[in-house]
Amino acid sequence: MAINTCYGVSTSPDPVRAVAELAAQTGSTDKDGLLFFCSSDFDLAALGRELARTYKCPTVGCTSSGHFGPTGFQRTGILGVAFSGGGLRLRTYPVTPLAAYADQVGCIAEDIRSRSDATPDLNRFGLLLVDGLSMAEERLAAALYQQVGDLPLIGGSAGDNLKFEHTFVYADGLFLDDAAVFTLFETSHPVAAVKTQHFAAGDIELVITSADPERRIIHEMNGEPAATAYAEAIGQRIEALTPAVFSRHPLVLQLGGDAYVRSIQKVNDDLSLSCYCAIDEGLIVSIGRALDPLQTIASAMAELRRDVPEPALVLGCDCILRRLEFEQAAIDADMSRLMAANLLFGFYTYGEQYNGLHVNQTLTAVAIGG
Repeated sequence: MAINTCYGVSTSPDPVRAVAELAAQTGSTDKDGLLFFCSSDFDLAALGRELARTYKCPTVGCTSSGHFGPTGFQRTGILGVAFSGGGLRLRTYPVTPLAAYADQVGCIAEDIRSRSDATPDLNRFGLLLVDGLSMAEERLAAALYQQVGDLPLIGGSAGDNLKFEHTFVYADGLFLDDAAVFTLFETSHPVAAVKTQHFAAGDIELVITSADPERRIIHEMNGEPAATAYAEAIGQRIEALTPAVFSRHPLVLQLGGDAYVRSIQKVNDDLSLSCYCAIDEGLIVSIGRALDPLQTIASAMAELRRDVPEPALVLGCDCILRRLEFEQAAIDADMSRLMAANLLFGFYTYGEQYNGLHVNQTLTAVAIGG
């Protein structure tokens, strides 16, 4: 039996009307699950009440910095997909407060192992949505992946449209900060996960000589204030350093033959740099060398279809800095069409998770067979 997907969208700022419009398109009865992404500008308490009143199925989501689906990019409002049929099951595990994640992850892992033992023939993957300002993603993703075992995991950090004030995940009828929600997907259909980015290590290298890993702050590179060294490396003035510039010139860390983007969030008053990802003293990073983003997405989707030729849905978590870069390069419309053609549904994040890693300026995705 095929998995049925019904999409819904609303741009109304009124939470009651937005949920009503969403439900009119997705349907709200006889559903096996709802996944949604929404603007942080909503009255989230009211939106949470309406979602809980309308949908009785497992419902999970978060605030975003925009979302994408069958009609391409959407900057505001709410976008959702409801699942029914095909034996797809969603099980949600809220994790809050994040400081106490260790014991909660242990309970999640024990439950998933029990379910895997009872139904070993099902395919499974995990979706992790995290408060995007918590700075807890590295520890949480690593703990989940290590303890749950052989389970593909993708995820994204909730956003608030680059305001960096409050980000929330949704579980059990409430929008929560200082929280994450891990959702286990179980199905008899095939699943496959992929990670893609369009930056490789470049020729200009910088040594991180002073950093605060816990707060994701680089104080110095090459013995200079971090913003000074970075601006010199990319040929810009410090005053010109904005998210748009950061999106075109990310830092890249090379580990074990793989490149990992470490995106910059902002310049601080003391000329240190805040990042979206943990970074440490002594590491050597380079200014990223851009590849063709359209080609890298197309290759990633082709890779997914080798394992899942006829997906019902491709769930994706895409970095907000990638969208900013695509807009500057005037390829956002082409990218939007390409993603829609490949059934990508998801949101723009403040960071992405792939298996046990927290990464930046990356698309992480999983295809679910139809």
